[in-house]
Amino acid sequence: MFCYAKQLEYPVRIKNCNPRLASAIITQYGGPDGELGASLRYLSQRFSMPFDEAKGTLTDIGTEELGHLEMIGALVHQLTRNLTPEEVVAGGFDAYFVDHTTGVYPQGASGTPFTAAMMQSTGDPITDLNEDMAAEGTTI
Repeated sequence: MFCYAKQLEYPVRIKNCNPRLASAIITQYGGPDGELGASLRYLSQRFSMPFDEAKGTLTDIGTEELGHLEMIGALVHQLTRNLTPEEVVAGGFDAYFVDHTTGVYPQGASGTPFTAAMMQSTGDPITDLNEDMAAEGTTI
């Protein structure tokens, strides 16, 4: 069970629109190594973890990743919320804008939508932990 604090752990306060930056940051939301995939990965892998302590750790990490997802969503929203039509085009945000306007949609910077194929849960704790370490950019 999760408790939601109804506030960002680290508040995001962006005053200026920047669609080009939003186009790059969106990949951290729903791209192949983004927070959505990370949260689902950990929260799915916990079910096959045979050790309660490790299962709890995976749950904690998955929950933390959901918090990161919320912060990245806030960044993208604040970078795009008041765009003029001219800024949409000049910032290269028009392809995204056509489908989503300024909604926060899980996709990579290339425009590829999030898919469950971007995360892994094998049922083998050792394989899953190795995959987790690789996804976090750490080598064993």
